[in-house]
Amino acid sequence: MTVIDECLFDMDSIWIEDYELRPLRRNDYGLVSLLSELTEVGEISEQAFTDRFDLLKLHKSSYVIVIVNKNRIVACATLVIENKFIHQCSNVGHIEDVVVGSTERGKRLGIVLIDQLKKMAQLLHCYKVTLNCNERNVGFYKKSGLIDNGIQMVHYYHE
Repeated sequence: MTVIDECLFDMDSIWIEDYELRPLRRNDYGLVSLLSELTEVGEISEQAFTDRFDLLKLHKSSYVIVIVNKNRIVACATLVIENKFIHQCSNVGHIEDVVVGSTERGKRLGIVLIDQLKKMAQLLHCYKVTLNCNERNVGFYKKSGLIDNGIQMVHYYHE
């Protein structure tokens, strides 16, 4: 079982030699380790992972894609769909949690992930896709066809 309906996933148009681009699967617990290269993940058991996977599958508003090499997840990204009233009740796609493993950087895997999520967002009737990033990553995302468009404001809740 994957978190994405296969009809949204364009595996034919994006291909990387020796790598597999695919939707996240229920047994892809290795994702947790990769995400720890991006941010603090905390302790997530395999049961908690599968419970969250099932929730994502049920809600159909978050789509996680991965790139696999030699049975190991080496890159991932998420598309979150926000339903809007504006633009004739359209949607906005938010690209989140883009991470390429430290040993795989420089191989254009991140650009492949972004391209795939942009195509999925279009199929899901998004009128735009947004991505918040650290200033040091702006150059990379511009290479992916995104443009700088404003300032992100944030309020964090701490335990």
